[in-house]
Amino acid sequence: MNKTILASTIGLLFTTGAYAEEEKSVDIGTVIVTANRLERKDTETTYASEVHTQEMIQASGATNLYDYLAQHTSITTLPNFGNKATPSIDMRGYGNANGYQNIVVSVDGQRLNNIDGSPQLIGGIPLSNIDRIEITKGSGSVIYGDGAMAGTIQIYTKTRTGVSVSASAGNFGSKTGNISAGISEQYFDLSASASDDSNDGYSKKDSTGKRDSYSTTAQNIKLGIKPMDGLRFNVEGTSSRTDIRYVNSLTRAQFRDNPRQNGSGGAYTHQALDSDQWRVGLEYQINNHWKLSANRTQEDKHSEYFNYSSKFDYDYLSHDVGLTYQSDLFSVVGGLQTFEGERKSTSNNFTKDNTAAFIQSELHLDALTLSAGARREKVEYNYNPTGTTGWENGDKLGAWDIGMNYRLNQQSSVFANYNKAYQAPDIDRFFNQVGAFNSFITPSRARTLNVGFNHLIEKNRLKITLFKTRLHDEIYYNSLIGLNTNIDQSHKYGLEFQDQFQVTDNISTSLIYTYTRAIIDREADGNGAFNGKELPGVSRNGVVANLGYRFYENAYLNLSHVWRSSTYSADDFANNLTQKQNSYESTNLALSYKFKNVQLFTALNNIFEHKNSIQVRDDAIYPVDFSRTWRVGMKADF
Repeated sequence: MNKTILASTIGLLFTTGAYAEEEKSVDIGTVIVTANRLERKDTETTYASEVHTQEMIQASGATNLYDYLAQHTSITTLPNFGNKATPSIDMRGYGNANGYQNIVVSVDGQRLNNIDGSPQLIGGIPLSNIDRIEITKGSGSVIYGDGAMAGTIQIYTKTRTGVSVSASAGNFGSKTGNISAGISEQYFDLSASASDDSNDGYSKKDSTGKRDSYSTTAQNIKLGIKPMDGLRFNVEGTSSRTDIRYVNSLTRAQFRDNPRQNGSGGAYTHQALDSDQWRVGLEYQINNHWKLSANRTQEDKHSEYFNYSSKFDYDYLSHDVGLTYQSDLFSVVGGLQTFEGERKSTSNNFTKDNTAAFIQSELHLDALTLSAGARREKVEYNYNPTGTTGWENGDKLGAWDIGMNYRLNQQSSVFANYNKAYQAPDIDRFFNQVGAFNSFITPSRARTLNVGFNHLIEKNRLKITLFKTRLHDEIYYNSLIGLNTNIDQSHKYGLEFQDQFQVTDNISTSLIYTYTRAIIDREADGNGAFNGKELPGVSRNGVVANLGYRFYENAYLNLSHVWRSSTYSADDFANNLTQKQNSYESTNLALSYKFKNVQLFTALNNIFEHKNSIQVRDDAIYPVDFSRTWRVGMKADF
């Protein structure tokens, strides 16, 4: 079967594999979300959501979080010039270069966003530890504040019981391993895990004899103490070590000839990234209506680029205190949040501190739910260079959200919400192309209108959302003048379609389709050349299609296809460069068989070896996800 026929067949099947273990089918009837810290069915919320359950994750055949996000969600996810631990992610048209700064990524409520231009570190989150992934679109700014312009990706982990061991190996020296164990008793629960993910690289050796290798190891331990009913104390520690070598860029001729070659022939950029995080907190269910929560998180990170003798140490400290009231008629959550972030190097110290208060409420009137929330946040910067005068600045920013959900009948509902969000610039934005201190960058602000429809029957879940966002001072890097600056005015609009269908007890299909337009209305720094142009790095169309098939009692097959249309290169704000960003395409197959407590699995990714890449400008192409890869493995639960 040729490539075109197979891709068309998958698309017609409306395929995101969702078959479950044993003889059960995935329950598509009830999905609970907690994006605004108030538990609701996802079809009854006043905001747009995309939820991926533990069953969907297990059925996908993915072995790490990057692969799952890239192959099974609507989020545009690419290796960050080869780095899957801190990938480039985009949602709703903010572009490959800046999309991750407009999304807040959190794990169990703890933000992963950085104070500088580094993307969120997801490589240290074992996929087997994840209970569910909630993606909110065009909302989330009241709870998460700074950076939640496009929305949020909220990852929730599970408490382990028993022992689970898994391992896999494949071509290009890829290896994965994970072991986890846990115990749950009346007054405490304790779990721990350790994971490893690595490969020897996909490109040819560089001038030092090294390939573009990748490795990450992570360890996690959780302790929950339950001294009395309603009261729980939590202690958690996470440590990760990541080592990456980034490929060099290729010309178009080199890429077409062989994307595995080393374009410049020089050494690959080599980075080590270490993270250690501790978290303590409590949850107290005061009575049937009131709940108190408090968390303190400290993270120490170290990043070193060996080729450039560049070293940074990060110290992050955050606090989050919240009080929730929930009843059948009315629910409200309010809280205080603080974040102190510092990056230290031999030449300067730079801090970014955030202090915020928020309140989010819902009113439930039979078939109608109304919501409203607001947030006020203070952001302060302090720059202390070695041997010269420092600099201070700051801003006060606000967010709000109003929404409604009306249940038309037992199967259908409509929703709408209007959201204001903001992004305070990261500390790297204050420097120019050569690293000299530039000036203060104006925070960006966005107002988004979402209108959606939900339809749920026994074997089918359908969601459709239309959105439009108007922005002021969208932050970007202008390569023509070598400065970080703002787009004066811009707007985005689009359509999001999700359909999950349980065809039979043995066959499940689903389709995610996105249509996105991102337009630059006015930008003075482009001298008019950017006005009316499309924001580069934003695909108009995206499709994620999967088929899940249980062809034997305990044997499962997952066939997936991801396609995103071509777009302008990352630096092409004038839309006039000769070369464009190629379309992204990958067809993937996973197969598993379970016998008692042992599961055997195999996976084949990018079956047709589509040459995927990140294109910055003409003849500056970084090959990513361009190889056909395979792996086989085993998982055992005790």
